[in-house]
Amino acid sequence: MTKKEIVKQIAEETGLTQTQTKEIVQRTFDLIIQTLVVSEEHRIELRNFGVFEVKLRRGRHARNPKTRQPVVVPPKLVVTFKPGKKMEELISQLDIADFGAEARGSAVETTETVPAEVVLSSS
Repeated sequence: MTKKEIVKQIAEETGLTQTQTKEIVQRTFDLIIQTLVVSEEHRIELRNFGVFEVKLRRGRHARNPKTRQPVVVPPKLVVTFKPGKKMEELISQLDIADFGAEARGSAVETTETVPAEVVLSSS
């Protein structure tokens, strides 16, 4: 769903114009961003929805997948979202089969046992 679709649906349900609704939706998004950036906690909790929070992702060592050269990934700030209980409950009721290839490619279904000597010899 896009912001435009959200605006259209809210406008239809409330009787507000799409212009009025777009302004309210945009102001809501702006306020969420402003709160994450400016507030001391860098956190916003929306009851029955979830929590947005700015967290520090630690730096780490990695490899460039093309050149295989080691690289240092510096620490950075990221926005995280933790869904509220109601959202988690509703999502847990979804049918995994509806997610097609994503469900078929899960680690649980594609994991196979590899003898230890094979793993050790390929290192």
